Amino acid sequence: MSSKTLFLAFPRGFCAGVNRAILTVEKALKKFGTPLYVNHEIVHNQFVVNNFKRQGVIFTDNLEEIPSHSIYIFSAHGVSPQFRIKAEEKKLKIIDATCPLVTKVHWEAQKFAEERQKIFYIGQKDHQEFLGVKGIGNIELLENLESVEKLKSQNFKNTRVVCLSQTTLSVDDTQSILKALKQKIPHVRTPEDICYATTNRQKAVKNLAEICDFIAVIGSKNSSNSNKLVTTAQQLGCPSQLFENAESINDQIFQYEKIGLTSGASVPEILVENIIQIFKIKQDHLKIEEIKIFDETVTFPLPQI
Repeated sequence: MSSKTLFLAFPRGFCAGVNRAILTVEKALKKFGTPLYVNHEIVHNQFVVNNFKRQGVIFTDNLEEIPSHSIYIFSAHGVSPQFRIKAEEKKLKIIDATCPLVTKVHWEAQKFAEERQKIFYIGQKDHQEFLGVKGIGNIELLENLESVEKLKSQNFKNTRVVCLSQTTLSVDDTQSILKALKQKIPHVRTPEDICYATTNRQKAVKNLAEICDFIAVIGSKNSSNSNKLVTTAQQLGCPSQLFENAESINDQIFQYEKIGLTSGASVPEILVENIIQIFKIKQDHLKIEEIKIFDETVTFPLPQI
């Protein structure tokens, strides 16, 4: 039997913002117990969310469901200023677990809105990050190249223009939209908003794509950064698929000789370890190699609890 090789991407899995958000909920559970309320999903991973649900955490966007003076944690994706005000008016004890890199985008949007600059935002209309930032000012969403093509250059000749972006997007897709936007509006300013972890994980997938026949990405369907890892691999001509967990792995994956394995920024390492065990069971002569780009040393302090 020919041996197969499983190439593990590094870095992979939890980023500093996700780790901070999860630790925030864990610390709040220990201090306050349940019921404990969390806005949306603390991070976009069903394993993590379901684990907290089993401990009594209640995930809800509906403030009417939450009794006054309850503990309410904002997720890593952030909330709009209007939503924050409503939560404060309800007299909820707010713990803000918004990723600092998402908060940075909110600060930028607030600053540029106060300066009356025209603000574009590259992102997904239904993603929590955009839903949080769009309430800050008159922000125009650019979802794709077609959105840019519809713009008329003459409308912005005498206007200061800036373009922000969702932190979890594909670096390559964002750059293509920015390039088109700069051709339309040469004076547009473009702060770097894509998360370091998103960028690093996409670079790691690009390395895997050079040597692998197939790349398995572990992550939830509603995880933008996990889906973008799949897209990144596919754009380089390497077949790739998103898997929720070990149970979702199908036997077709074992037809490949060189298989890459990585995970999105909201995925706990236990899910990767479970899949590695599946490979070991299915393949007697499995070789495992880690493809490391560099170590990540970023950490964020927890919010006050």
